[in-house]
Amino acid sequence: MPRRSSDAGSAFHQIQQQARALLGNLRKEIRAKEAELERLKQDEARLGSVTGRVSMAGRAARSERGGASGGRINWRNVLEQLPKQFKASDVRGVRGLKDKRPSEIFAAVTRWIDAGMVKRKSRGVYERAS
Repeated sequence: MPRRSSDAGSAFHQIQQQARALLGNLRKEIRAKEAELERLKQDEARLGSVTGRVSMAGRAARSERGGASGGRINWRNVLEQLPKQFKASDVRGVRGLKDKRPSEIFAAVTRWIDAGMVKRKSRGVYERAS
């Protein structure tokens, strides 16, 4: 007896639900690892200040400040600098993004939405996910 298309659709729906659940768990793990990495960087910076040595994070910050403008933007750091609810104009207010094209800013917002880091509240208003 041939399978009905609804059977195939429900199987696909189940796989899709499982994939969403796995993706959610993976995002949680990534956030936890990033938080742990940030804590370790802070520990390194504190110990570096005690020993008088520059930490790796300090070197990276120095190279970013000294580099030419127009370099790569860390959009996760940009998101962390924004208020809980924000507009695209708030993104443009972040240091170093004043001259970015609107298409670049909206591409970043779209990536945040796709990654589950931001939710669209209404037209032009976004909210960081907790």
